[in-house]
This record gives sequence, structure tokens and C-alpha cells, in this order.
Amino acid sequence: MKVLLDTNIIVDVLQQRKPWNIYGNKIFLAAACRQIDACITAKEVADIYYFAKKQMKGQENADSKARAIIAKLLSLFEAIDTLGKDCQDAIAINNSDYVDALMIASAKRSGIDCIITRNAEHFRAANIRIMSPKEFAEGL
Repeated sequence: MKVLLDTNIIVDVLQQRKPWNIYGNKIFLAAACRQIDACITAKEVADIYYFAKKQMKGQENADSKARAIIAKLLSLFEAIDTLGKDCQDAIAINNSDYVDALMIASAKRSGIDCIITRNAEHFRAANIRIMSPKEFAEGL
């Protein structure tokens, strides 16, 4: 199964945000064991780098540490490109948040079977299966 993880799942694990990280950790492990084909978008990579570096503001080597986090994520997850076509297609998706519409467009083009998110209401227009991290992790 090819799944796309929403940014909140990644951040839950990185910041060990309870109780959500429990399910995120199971999803990360399934990706590491290659039980699932887990993906993140290229835009998410940039966002996660920004969040990680911001969280380490003032620490020595914050940039290097944030890049190391990205390297680890990219060893677990396939980064799917966000193309200009996705940007165009996202405009037509009936979704109140363009960023989520952009993720939907990238997911559709990339053959994603399921989007895993804590914000299912943000992905109603996806026409792709949407699952919570708990729901997905319990099915592993």
C-alpha cells in the first residue's frame, strides 16, 4: 500500500507529541520494515526542515541538525515531487485550504492509495482513502 503522511504525523513523532506519537511511531516502524510504501511531499520536506530549525533556534549547528532530521526522514519515506501541474490542479479542488489541495493533487498524480492525517476534514475532496494514524496503525 502506498501512503502519504500528512505533516502533522511527522511532527507528532519528531516532537513526541502524546498521544499521537504512539500511532506515528508504529507507522514509521512499518515504513522502516518496508511493510508499507510511505511517502511525504517535497513541500512537506521543506516545511519540516523549517519547523525543525525553528525549534532548535539558538542551538549550535541548528542547520546541520535540521538537515540530519531530513536525511533520516528521506531514508524512511519517498519524497514525491510537487509539480507545476499539481499547483494548477489544486486550484480546481474544492478545498478550503490550498496547501491541502496541493497535497491532494500530488497524491492523485503519484498513485497514493491512502492519506494518513489527524485532520480528515481537510481532505474531504481527495477521492482517496483518508485514515487517521490510529486507524491505520491498528490495521498494521
